[in-house]
Amino acid sequence: QVQLVESGGGLVQAGGSLRLSCAASGRFYVMGWFRQAPGKEREFVAAISRSGGGTYYADSVKGRFTISRDNAKNTVYLQMNSLKPEDTALYYCAARNTLAVLTIKQYDYWGQGTQVTVSS
Repeated sequence: QVQLVESGGGLVQAGGSLRLSCAASGRFYVMGWFRQAPGKEREFVAAISRSGGGTYYADSVKGRFTISRDNAKNTVYLQMNSLKPEDTALYYCAARNTLAVLTIKQYDYWGQGTQVTVSS
């Protein structure tokens, strides 16, 4: 059974940093992060290739967030710096074993999410 378990969320002041982690039950081709704010649709944040050599970001987080992975630990990370109140959302980890192109935003497996709240 595939499991994705996120951790690392919390409350932080604007301008602060958080690092999210997602522990996976196996190694996946592509892993990504999405977020959903109250009353809004889920949106793509970042994706990373199997090797970790390829990454792709939403324009809203480019230059502030960094996605990385440790394949020895089957874990993907999202380092979030210069956080803004508009980054407040439930952050989800996602994974798939098909469609290696990072710009494709369809995923097969999802975690339960971890809450990030940024105060102004």
